[in-house]
Order: sequence, then C-alpha cells, then structure tokens
Amino acid sequence: MKILFIGGTGNISTDCAALLHERGHEIMVLTRGRSAIPREYRSIHADRKDMNSMRSALNGVRPDVVLNFLGYEISDLEIDYELFKDSIRQYIFISSATVYAKPPLVLPITEDAPLGNAWWEYAQKKLQCEQWLLDRWKADRFPLTIVRPSHTYSKLWVPNPIASSSYTFAARFERGKPVFIPDDGENPWTLTASSDFAVGLAGLIGKQEALGEALHITSDEVLGWSQIYKEIADAVGANRPEIVKIPTDFICGVEPGLTGNLKGDKSHPGVFDNSKIKRFVPEFLCSKPFRVGIRESVSWLRQHPEQQNLDPKVDTQIDRVVGAWKDQGPG
Repeated sequence: MKILFIGGTGNISTDCAALLHERGHEIMVLTRGRSAIPREYRSIHADRKDMNSMRSALNGVRPDVVLNFLGYEISDLEIDYELFKDSIRQYIFISSATVYAKPPLVLPITEDAPLGNAWWEYAQKKLQCEQWLLDRWKADRFPLTIVRPSHTYSKLWVPNPIASSSYTFAARFERGKPVFIPDDGENPWTLTASSDFAVGLAGLIGKQEALGEALHITSDEVLGWSQIYKEIADAVGANRPEIVKIPTDFICGVEPGLTGNLKGDKSHPGVFDNSKIKRFVPEFLCSKPFRVGIRESVSWLRQHPEQQNLDPKVDTQIDRVVGAWKDQGPG
C-alpha cells in the first residue's frame, strides 16, 4: 500500500517507516525540508499547516493510509480531513497514553480507563484531537484509528522523567553530576522500544476492524524509576551515581515547567494492559528489554555526538532542583 507519514523521521516514526518499507509498502514522507529523508522513501515538500501548500504538494498523490505523528491542533486535523476524507482507506492518529486520567483509578490501564489529564496541556490537546476525529468517524465514517504510545524511546533518546530527547541526563551520570528522582523512585513505569512499537503499529495498517478504535501500544515490562536510573547509569559506566530523591511537589515548586511531565504523567504508575492490541495484531510482542535498549541508545549516541542534542537548560533545571533541595537541609 501507499502510506503517507506526516512526521516520518522522529523518535517513534523512524522505526515505523523502516518496518513498513521492509514489508513492501511504498513510503511517502511529508517534509518541510528540515530533516533528511531516506532516499528509498518519496519526499513530499509542504507546509502541513497550510491547506494550499498541502493540496499542491499532494496533487496526483493518492495514499491508501495516512499516519499522523504530528497532530496537536484541531486546525491541522481539519486540513487532513478535507484532503483525505473521500480518498483514503485509513487515517491513523498517533495520540498519547497521557490522555488517560491521572492518577489512574485502576491498574493496569485499559483503553476503557477514564480520560482527561488535569495537569498537562500536551495531553489535553491530544485528547481534543481524538474527540474531534471521533466525531468525524461517527458522523461520516472518516476511517480513523487512534494509537496511544506511552513513553517510547529509540536510539535517539535516553528516556528519563525530565528530558528524554536529550543526552543531557545520561551525560550527567558520565560526569558524576547529581540527578533527582521523583518521590521514592519506586513508581512503576513502562518504557517501550520504538522498534517494538513499530510491530504493533504495522499490524494495524489497512485493518478494517481497527477503524473507530483506540489502542495503546506499550511494552509489558514494568520497572521502577530507581531501576531505570540504574540501567542508564550502568549503560554509561557510572559506578556510583548520585541520585537524589525529591518529592514531586517540591520539584514542581522549583521548576513549574515540569508539572505537566511529572504530575501529568511520570510521577504516576504507568502500567498498561495490552490485550487489545494483541487481539488486533497477534504477532505483536515486545522483544527488547530496557536493559538492552538503553545500551543500544547510549552506544549509538556516543558514536554520533552530533545527535546528542545536549541542552544546557536541562542541566540548569536539574541543578536548580537539586540545589534547592539540598539548601533546605535535613528533613
């Protein structure tokens, strides 16, 4: 099939596009020209927020499936709807597991869990997009499938509660600098390798019974944050990392910008029931444990320092939180 990626070179989408290409699909990637597109894919240059630009670029292009990894605003979806409503077999909207209510009322989280994240604008916008698209599905059967990743990482990411898209967190372990961990560090959490996520997503392509459905795709491996930190430290060779346990409320008081990320997500249990995706895609199986995946990420990023995306602002945030906690003294 002809598959159009809106966002095809990111943390999750890169492995998804590669797997679908490997399976014989024709891959097209919408781009503004800022990221390199693999030569085996077809590049389509357009401003995805401009209807005229999109219409012109897609003239004569008739994808069977559209995968939207970049949907955050309803205005973007309105363009997609107008362009594709009468021509495609499936529109897969990549949402987020952050749309579930926090804290979760029942574990593991299923797709029937209550929705609505009171803490994070990102999650609220994703849910608004879901609801708008579901209205189109109910009204005229716009061929929608909603997919909700949780904390998914690739060779480009070192997942952590603060800034996963940067190597900064791992670099602090390398340099012997302290990092903070929310609360007691034992909050159960799920990390999913993008190569594993891709198997679940690829299995939904063209699946008629998945229309009108929402599914999350995550690993079944659950680790506490303390164990996750240990695996990162071991991966970079830090024998005695300084990990400071700090209450979430204190962290967010010092750095309000982390409130959504923590109170809206990573300070609450992230444990998922993947029965639904396994019913739709029986071959879905997460085969890469975090212990293996994080070592692959660290190795690749060390070999490609230009991709480390080191961020002084993240360093400053961590230093401020740890410093403020230590300044208050014992207790």
